[in-house]
Amino acid sequence: MRYSAEHSQETRTRIVDAAGRLFRREGYGGSGIEGLTKAAGVTNGAFYGHFKSKREAFRTAVVAGLGELRAGIAEIKAAHAEAWLKPFVEFYLGPKRTCEIGESCTLPNLSPDVMRADDATRSAYQTELLGIVAEISAGLEGETESAKFDRAVALMALLSGGVTLARTVTDPDLSERIAAAVTRAALRMEPGAKAQ
Repeated sequence: MRYSAEHSQETRTRIVDAAGRLFRREGYGGSGIEGLTKAAGVTNGAFYGHFKSKREAFRTAVVAGLGELRAGIAEIKAAHAEAWLKPFVEFYLGPKRTCEIGESCTLPNLSPDVMRADDATRSAYQTELLGIVAEISAGLEGETESAKFDRAVALMALLSGGVTLARTVTDPDLSERIAAAVTRAALRMEPGAKAQ
């Protein structure tokens, strides 16, 4: 029985979404194909109809997750115009820090697995990361393009590292303190911001 192109795309999307959640929750090494197919509610045959390997599914899930981050930044920029940075930082260090780990941001969560991945995955990650940096840079005021690029990289490194630290500790008060400190540091990166 042949399925429609729409059904095939829905199945692929379901696999990618489930893989992203599973990899963020368990890491690349934490689950095999059986876990991926179970999480997506598909058969092994359906999985292999879309992906040649777990590695390819991981790469696709990473690209999709980073694409979601870039789209989220664009949405916040559109909603808040020039005043977008504070709402973005507060969202990133708030709901994206405290949500269930399978729903968390791909950037801090899967970057360590990408470091150990094949060149194709690392190259795809780099392309998506540069897209995120470009999205942020386009929302920064003044300066040269090179300076805006550097600020955007520093901002994402600060936020991603801050989320990682805040998620890793067991003390909720310490997690909040880390998030607050990183928020203050990130907001000082705005042009004309005063040290707090």
